[in-house]
Amino acid sequence: MPLSPPQTQRLDSILPAEPLLLMGAGPVPISHAVSRANGVVINHLGETMDAVVSNVKMMGRYAFQTVSDKIIGVSGPASAAMEMAITNILWPGRSVLALSMGTFSGRMAEMAEGVGAEVTVLKSTGIEPVRLEQIREALSKKHFDVITMAQGETSCGVEMKCIPEVAQMAKELGTLVVVDAVCTLTTMPLQMDEWGIDIAIAGGQKGLSSIPGVSLIVFSDAAWKTIESRNVRQPHWCLDALKAQTFWGSQQYHYTAPVPGILALHEALRQICEETLPSRFERHRTSSIALQSGIETMGLKLFVPIKDRLNSVVAIQTPEDTDSAQIRKIMSKRFNVEISGAFGMDIMRIGQMGEQCRSHNLFKVLYALGMSCRQTGVDLDVSLGMAELELNLVIDPENLVD
Repeated sequence: MPLSPPQTQRLDSILPAEPLLLMGAGPVPISHAVSRANGVVINHLGETMDAVVSNVKMMGRYAFQTVSDKIIGVSGPASAAMEMAITNILWPGRSVLALSMGTFSGRMAEMAEGVGAEVTVLKSTGIEPVRLEQIREALSKKHFDVITMAQGETSCGVEMKCIPEVAQMAKELGTLVVVDAVCTLTTMPLQMDEWGIDIAIAGGQKGLSSIPGVSLIVFSDAAWKTIESRNVRQPHWCLDALKAQTFWGSQQYHYTAPVPGILALHEALRQICEETLPSRFERHRTSSIALQSGIETMGLKLFVPIKDRLNSVVAIQTPEDTDSAQIRKIMSKRFNVEISGAFGMDIMRIGQMGEQCRSHNLFKVLYALGMSCRQTGVDLDVSLGMAELELNLVIDPENLVD
């Protein structure tokens, strides 16, 4: 018997009447230019798309600070780009040292296990990154073909600041360096070539302030030589870097590209280039520090000590005897602001990436957070926190956060 058509709903009846302000750990708000581009569909092959892809690669090189021509857009989340990295340079018989500070830096270890590589996980102790001394000791004990790490651990708000030193050690040992820069690219300095990074990964929906679904990955010459010399069958067809390069390098067919997402990424990268990285870094730094100061001044505690604190995702301790899910629910239902919970930790996370770092968004999220906490019984001075936020933004001499 043929199936009857289901009862349908218009999307308008599902979505909130007023769009929610996305102030969590991603996805983030997008600009009007990115939104417009995401509504356009063109042929995924031909002169127009060739020009778009060429521009995306050119602007992507600026974002990653690399001269590599092996920059590839991945149809999927940043985890798909991460998997492209892992499945192309690791296979049975090869070894990896995975530096784990939380959920996402630990994910690369899971992927490496999945392709049969020999995996050694080096975990941080407490709310901090893996320390340089720990890494040096691990590298001195055995040779690893690959070392993986995250510049910023989105799940808990910890930053790894010793990437240049780790990359230098790895280079001397002939070890490839893979860096997850998903929440950090264009929010803080990352110098792929200067630091000696072999593979860098970014997702569109975080630091780049584009839409979810298209990610970027860049390979150094050393990483690409490893891929070309691979003598083990690649288990993934879509994530085969050599096949993907036929589209991103020669504009030949691989699979139907996510055209609207690539157009949106084009506009996000264009705006980054026009803003310039130095100005963008300073906007993110000013915005995040002002927000952190406002949070603490109103009476909440930040989760990560300042020396290891990530500015692009700010982790906040949930006040005692309160429920973070309830706080976030009030923020969403009453104030139309969404922030993130966490992965098993009793914290809340506020994103400071791309369009989140605008003064009107800062005031709205801080007020919503403070008032929602008060509704659950937390004694906070919301006005004092708002005043502190304003004070820190007033001393922004170039009004970068506006």
